[in-house]
Amino acid sequence: MSTVNTVFLSGFRNIVEEKLDLSPHLNVFSGKNGSGKTSVLEALYVLSCGRSFRATKLDSVINVTSGEATVFAEFDTGARLGLTRQKAGKHSLKLSGEKQVNWEAAARTIPTQVIDANSFVLLEGGPKFRRQFLDWGAFHVELGFVNSWRALKKCLANRNLLLKRDAKDSAEIKIWTEKFAAAAVDVDRARSAYFEGFRENFYSVYSDLDPSLAERLELSYSRGWPDQDHLLDVLSASFEGDCRYGATQNGPHRADLLFRIGRDLAKETLSRGQQKILVCALKIAQGRCFSESVERPCLYLVDDLPNELDGDNRAKVLKKLMELNAQIVVTCVDSNDLPYSLAEGHKVSLFHMEHGTILS
Repeated sequence: MSTVNTVFLSGFRNIVEEKLDLSPHLNVFSGKNGSGKTSVLEALYVLSCGRSFRATKLDSVINVTSGEATVFAEFDTGARLGLTRQKAGKHSLKLSGEKQVNWEAAARTIPTQVIDANSFVLLEGGPKFRRQFLDWGAFHVELGFVNSWRALKKCLANRNLLLKRDAKDSAEIKIWTEKFAAAAVDVDRARSAYFEGFRENFYSVYSDLDPSLAERLELSYSRGWPDQDHLLDVLSASFEGDCRYGATQNGPHRADLLFRIGRDLAKETLSRGQQKILVCALKIAQGRCFSESVERPCLYLVDDLPNELDGDNRAKVLKKLMELNAQIVVTCVDSNDLPYSLAEGHKVSLFHMEHGTILS
């Protein structure tokens, strides 16, 4: 099991400087709104992937009185991962002293799942959010997926560029179409393989969290073009339309996960609390698939777990998270809102924050 032992934060939002010694199991950060507890979760997430789950512009995480933000983590394996972000947009990412040119190694070092208010985009947002969710799993579980995904992205960009230039008669567009179709098959194969294992885990988790709805909910994967057709044939048939729009209308970039209860989309039927249970089931199943394949758990960042969940459902979700034997970092306004009896036999670390400072 690879866990974060220590986190050092400097100049990150309202946190001037803090060193945190984390439990390998459950860590609870409590405090009023604006106290800085969510910033701890955000810092760990930024370190894992170079993005924030709270803001589109990463410069916003830098404290207004500082010229840079630093996040540094030490792991029980001895690995060290550090990020420094400057206001000018420059950053330095190092893994055990070696400078990293991208976040691939960091993502594998600290694989992270977030459960927060933004997680509802898995149901309410567009297909790209569900593709990102699916691709996180394929990236970690399916060998070679990342190379196929990069090839697909390159081929799609080049094909679309030629479509915009109205180069429909060129030999070049035929070459990029064939390359795109080949990469698409590889990406779809990896996604489909991952989805089969994920779907089984999802229904297992969801049946425990909400058994009545689990019997009615249908989860399916749409690959982005008709299942019975070869992509090259589909691209040929839709070529004139692609030329008119200047973009490729079929392929893995149009893939989606569909959640239905009967004929209706789940988001149109479920209450807000029921949606949160469903989102939690998705995230927990993702962690299960990861640990089964990689043989170690991922890190869970759970912002305001009590929100929109009653006491019984709060306990169910926390129990499922604890069963993963994962390292969990949870925030809440009042630490008494969590059922700590479910963490019996695990080390629990409590942190209370005010104005960006750990008080206890």
